[in-house]
Amino acid sequence: MMGHIKRQWKTVLVAGAVTALVAGMGSPLPSAYAGGTIKADDDKWISIGMGIRTSFNAIEGAAGGHYSNDFKVDNARIYIDGQIHKYVKFTFNTECFNCNVGGGGTHFGGNSNIGLLDAIGKFEINELVNLWVGRTLVPSERGELNGPFYHATFDGFRTPFFPADFSGNFPGGPGGATGGQAGLYGRDNGAVFFGKIHPFGTHLMYVASVFTGNRGGPNPTGSLLYAGRLQWNLLNDEVNPGYYTSGTYYGTAGDILAISGNVTHQKDGAGNPTVAGATSDFTGLSADLLMEKVLPNDMGVVTFNGEFKRFFANYGTQAFQPGAGAFGTCFCIFNGHSWSVYVLYLFPKEIGIGRFQPYVRFTEISPRYANERNEWETGVNYIIAGHNARVSAYYRYGDLNGSPGGFSFIAPGQPVQKVDSFHVALQLQY
Repeated sequence: MMGHIKRQWKTVLVAGAVTALVAGMGSPLPSAYAGGTIKADDDKWISIGMGIRTSFNAIEGAAGGHYSNDFKVDNARIYIDGQIHKYVKFTFNTECFNCNVGGGGTHFGGNSNIGLLDAIGKFEINELVNLWVGRTLVPSERGELNGPFYHATFDGFRTPFFPADFSGNFPGGPGGATGGQAGLYGRDNGAVFFGKIHPFGTHLMYVASVFTGNRGGPNPTGSLLYAGRLQWNLLNDEVNPGYYTSGTYYGTAGDILAISGNVTHQKDGAGNPTVAGATSDFTGLSADLLMEKVLPNDMGVVTFNGEFKRFFANYGTQAFQPGAGAFGTCFCIFNGHSWSVYVLYLFPKEIGIGRFQPYVRFTEISPRYANERNEWETGVNYIIAGHNARVSAYYRYGDLNGSPGGFSFIAPGQPVQKVDSFHVALQLQY
């Protein structure tokens, strides 16, 4: 028991030392970053930027006692944006897709693949009517539209994924053959219409889209996926690229109160085509809330994020194949509901080159076919340059990581084990 406590404190001290080291750096850094831009004229330009996220993770083993100790490259991206006409723009982004999979996330050489993340043609006419086509984010809940770099916390993805984030080719066949696809990193190929109006001084954004969705597997007829989102800002507006969002603005946008809802649907979007009666439509509902208050008299910034999801995918337990892993040939998207809430407080005064932002978060997941799970998270962000330079240290206790497969809270019969974990992470963008 004493050895277990000592290991926990040792990891906490390492996390604190890394955070304190960064906080104590005396050399000043710029307060904001932006990608470099090459400009031909007012209507023609191209810019390039980058983003990296890397972390140290100590996770208690399912049997207790022993901790994994892994350094990971969570994301490594190149951003390219440009404009070729007053109303015509484009985005091309890459990602390191295999930098953070298996074996503690340590992959090199041929095992680390830089590939296509976004390829978007943009027709941005005015505030009311805009069209993006190509490979882009499926509009769902705020957490997904934040992307990993604009969450209020380092790891914002703690609730079940929508189909476009759930699978990047399935099912696994002989020799690694694949039999279908449903998007990757929340992206899919399709078209998104969006715009904004301002009723009674508020700000209402609509997003309507159609995507390829799940193709193959339970969907042999090629039905498309449809997704829509409404976001209503009752106080100050949020200014982001397109229909994207952020989990916090660190007070720079003033007081924010945003209520949003999403519906996603695809006929024959889930299940196992190799088992009779084990396929179904998929419908996903989500609602999210962002409240950010800049306290008077320079007393700091309070931020609250809340998210609720309800997924309907009634393919039945017969869809799971014993002996073929949790899923086998099944595109078994989550069925049930989940919610997550977190509160953050940003101190007003700089210490070193940044400001501290402690927070607490709770997540609960209630599957239809599997065991209920929950998790507490508490930590502190050290904000150097907003989302462009941030260090995070945090602790988790719960059963989201406490069983084989981590996030496999979909299949029945999986054991649940509550574990401790400690994390230190760095995020940089230019």
